[in-house]
Parts: sequence; structure tokens; C-alpha cells
Amino acid sequence: MAWNGRHFLSIDDLGKADVLMLLKRASAFLDMGDEFAPDAPLNEKLVANLFLENSTRTRCSFSIAAKRLGGDIIDLLGSTSSASKGETLVDTALNLEAMGVSGIVIRCSEDGAPASVAEEVAVPIINAGDGVSGHPTQALLDALTLTRYFGSEDLKGRSVAIVGDIAHSRVARSNVQCLTMLGAEVTLVGPEALLPTDIDCKCTTAFDDVLSETDCVMMLRVQFERDAKVGDDYRAEFGLTEERAKSFDGAIMHPGPINRGLEMDDAVANIDSSPHNLILSQVSSGVAARMAVLEHLIG
Repeated sequence: MAWNGRHFLSIDDLGKADVLMLLKRASAFLDMGDEFAPDAPLNEKLVANLFLENSTRTRCSFSIAAKRLGGDIIDLLGSTSSASKGETLVDTALNLEAMGVSGIVIRCSEDGAPASVAEEVAVPIINAGDGVSGHPTQALLDALTLTRYFGSEDLKGRSVAIVGDIAHSRVARSNVQCLTMLGAEVTLVGPEALLPTDIDCKCTTAFDDVLSETDCVMMLRVQFERDAKVGDDYRAEFGLTEERAKSFDGAIMHPGPINRGLEMDDAVANIDSSPHNLILSQVSSGVAARMAVLEHLIG
């Protein structure tokens, strides 16, 4: 593997060969199921989860990943850390480093904050989502889910539609980087007001036209907490309704959490709705992908 960086801040930190090697390792972890890594590469090592934004899947999967590698985890949430008293993210990270942690996983609302911390500390920093900038481990797990679904090493010749609130989505930004690196053709779909102006990618408002010719549709949550606004016609125009899903035989994804009845109908979101529903496969892939990253940087 050519990647020898100390931190994992962006998919742009990696080349295609690096992504493929991480996917190969993550796939091996996924094949292990619930087993712990026998060589315990994180034995006697502590990883700090510094999450200043709410999270279920990302935080828990990093915790499980560290434990399956033989390590231990320390959770610092926004309301329980000194950040709630005004301490800077850098100062919090420096204190964690002084206590002897082997790495820090950071999620925060400030664009570029994990990179700023990485400039000040010696331990590895892993970006678990910063503002609307990026979510590199999510992109890695999505790529793992799709390569296993298609039974291929990369995604050359495949088409992926990312649909919804693109403007506020760090998931979309990292996935455009990762999926295109692996050879996929990515199209961003959404209402005009929620399409990005800063992503170099094909964009359209015509969901049905794209749906009829894509191999995978990745639905995104409308981020009302970031002041995203949608009209009453959003579900009809951009939701994966039961009617749309019946005529679509490609892969269905969503990073969660789902606004049911808006982005996806209940009948489509339910895991038994279709063998092509990969939503919980993404969750399982999340543990394996984060195991691969933690092992590489800390193990």
C-alpha cells in the first residue's frame, strides 16, 4: 500500500490502489462476521471518539471496530466534553494525546476542523464527518457495499445516482470522490435549490430519467437541521416511492437516518422489501471499513 499518511482526513488523501487495498482488507473483516481479529492489532491501545455532533451508526461502528481489533474506546460527546465550556477542539485533542490515546476520531460541524487538529497533534486523526466537507469512512463503506454487491474489485462501468439534499451533504462529496476514483459514473439528483455549486459532477433535477438507467440509487436525508427547505412536492418528485421502487431493479442505499415517507416510503426502506435493499449491508460494512482504517493507522 502506497498510502503512508498519519491521518485519514479525506478520500483525496488516497490513490485508487490505496482504496482498493483498504476495501480488500475491509472485505476480509466483513467475512469474519462478528469475530474479533485474532492478532488483536489494537491490543492495549485506546481510541478516543470525539463526537461534537449526534451520531448513531458512525460512532457505534468506530467503537465496535476498535473493540474487535482488541482495542478500547473512550467516548467524548459534545454535551459531556469541555467543548461545552468553550474549550477549543485542538485543546481537547492535545489533552487526549497527553493522556495517552493512540488515535482520535472526530465528528464536528466545522468544515476543516479535523485537518486543523491534525496539524497540532502527533497521534492519528480520523475524520468522521466535518461540516458539509466530507465523510471519508462513509464513502469507503459505501464502496465496500457496492463492490461486494456487484462482485467486482472496482466499480468500472457502473452508474450511481445520489439523490436528495446534495448541497448540505458531506456524504455526497466524499462519495463523488471515492466512487469516481473506482470508475463509477456518478449523477447528482435533487431540486435546483439543493444541488451543489462546488462539486464537479453531472447534476440534474430529472429523477425518473436517471432512475431508469442507473445501477444504484443512493438516497440522502434532507438536512432540516442545516436549514434545508423542500416543497410539498418533494416526495413526489425526488422520493423513492413504492411505485418507483417496483420498476427499479438496481441497488438501493441510504446512509441514514431516514426521513421515512419523505426520502423513501416505509415499504421501500424496510430491509425485506427487496434483495437489492443494501441499507443494513451499509451498516455492517461500516464496522469492517473502519476496522481497516484503524488497523492501518493505529494497529
